[in-house]
Amino acid sequence: MSTITTEELAETTLLRFATAGSVDDGKSTLVGRLLHDSKSVLTDQLEAVERVSASRGQEAPDLALLTDGLRAEREQGITIDVAYRYFATPLRRFILADTPGHVQYTRNMVTGASTAELTVILVDARNGVVEQTRRHAAIAALLRVPHVVLAVNKMDLVGYEETVFAAIAEEFTAYATELGVPEVTAIPISALVGDNVVEPSANMDWYGGPTVLEHLETVPVSHDLSHCHARLPVQYVIRPQNADHPDYRGYAGQIAAGSFRVGESVTVLPSGRASKISGIDLLGEPVDVAWTTQSVTLLLEDDIDISRGDLIVPSKDAPATTQDIEATVCHVADAPLTVGHRVLLKHGTRTVKAIVKDIPSRLTLDDLSLHPHPGQLVANDIGRVKVRTAEPLPVDSYADSRRTGSFILIDPNDGQTLTAGMVGESFAAPEPVKDESEDDGWDF
Repeated sequence: MSTITTEELAETTLLRFATAGSVDDGKSTLVGRLLHDSKSVLTDQLEAVERVSASRGQEAPDLALLTDGLRAEREQGITIDVAYRYFATPLRRFILADTPGHVQYTRNMVTGASTAELTVILVDARNGVVEQTRRHAAIAALLRVPHVVLAVNKMDLVGYEETVFAAIAEEFTAYATELGVPEVTAIPISALVGDNVVEPSANMDWYGGPTVLEHLETVPVSHDLSHCHARLPVQYVIRPQNADHPDYRGYAGQIAAGSFRVGESVTVLPSGRASKISGIDLLGEPVDVAWTTQSVTLLLEDDIDISRGDLIVPSKDAPATTQDIEATVCHVADAPLTVGHRVLLKHGTRTVKAIVKDIPSRLTLDDLSLHPHPGQLVANDIGRVKVRTAEPLPVDSYADSRRTGSFILIDPNDGQTLTAGMVGESFAAPEPVKDESEDDGWDF
């Protein structure tokens, strides 16, 4: 295994990426090959894989076992949960989410890709673009993943034919472009053999592009969110009970976007009360400025009633609060989401009661047409919803902020996550019609 010093790691950038694809397209094998060939596998891990592979009568190690870590998954030969892996090369650090391929686990791809800057979508060269491929592309587009890699796998099983690869790449790229995916990079690979995963393939001299790892190491990634709207969802109010700090009152949370400075005028939402930042504590030490992803405690000049779920924002850049939210959603629960459904809506650190007032459309993945007013969304459906909340919420557009422009709908009876929503995202849904759902006492 290659050795990377702490100093070298500190100087490298971080790329979060996810893999997706249909069942048996070879996602776990690709990830295993990526880890193995980049020398990111510990000796005892490889020995364990070799033992399990030998017990199955396999001559070569089954590299898919490096990610299919659960016993049940190994026995079934499938990936069920999202498997997270961390590895590094001299050029970059990686957090990888290997998501399931079964259609009933599409919801897991939403989880894996929600924080990803890049998604690798695998296609079996023998099958081409299938419905699940289109679904994964649609989710990547909805989640605004900036980079998509199409890995056309199992090229060894189609004789490494360039025409097969070219046809699949052309079909997928056209579909992804129609969805609004900003960038698609197509790479022909054989994860089982190792072609174009880490090392260039000698079997496809007609391909002159990067290997998968080369692309992952060089794709531009920007973590500079300082230009975004500054947002701090309050997680906890700190009131230490000691004589040293009798008047201390801090508002703790992780900065979702932008930066905050001492002396800056801020507004607390949804109340709308204003104050100024009198201090910022970071890891127990005072600082003058704090920025995105840092967990901090803000101190304000005025004694304002603030609690968990409130949002602190710059006064000059405060979002509007609303009780009517329209969004594109991916329904992830087995039970359908229907018009009139009473739910809980979780936005940031705040959870409020809500009602699904309308479902204007459902996306048909085959041709990207919209089925108007379907009445319900079932598991893995992508559609538009209109939700009315019991309390006003300060929401951003998902295009402006993936953190404060997203939400989830929760079943109030058992706490199950029903739907993941992106505020303002749209596939050009048809004009809404008047809501005629029966009044059930939850109108706000």
